[in-house]
Amino acid sequence: MDSIDLRLIELLRENARSSYAELARKVGLSAPAVHERVGKLEAAGTIRGYRAEVDHEALGLGVTALIGIIEDSGADTDDVLTAVRAMPEVESCYFMAGVESYQLTVRVGTIAELEQLIVRINRTPGVASTRTAIALSTKWENRPQPGLA
Repeated sequence: MDSIDLRLIELLRENARSSYAELARKVGLSAPAVHERVGKLEAAGTIRGYRAEVDHEALGLGVTALIGIIEDSGADTDDVLTAVRAMPEVESCYFMAGVESYQLTVRVGTIAELEQLIVRINRTPGVASTRTAIALSTKWENRPQPGLA
């Protein structure tokens, strides 16, 4: 991966709908050359997908919370992950160092729905306890890393 690939990734993270011609102008290559490079980045798994950035409140998902899961000492990690993966409210899951085994980002419509989700997580075999923080507002998220190239 060279500096042009890194610049292409940065540009696509800023606007994944950019055309190959637009990207080509910004990196100083032809559109076919950019198309080939982006294809190679996708084939290598460096670019894993393209997503729409949405207004969660407009979708009825105005409550964002971070839930830390503390596993039971005899927990089967795969079973816990399978159960969490099946919960559509869970947007992301990180394996953590420290007291909590996992940190989840969840989105729900109401505090009552968050309470129900926390109860479901706590009833999951292998979960000893959870710790939850509710986001009051989002200042930014999914921010591209500047200066990759």
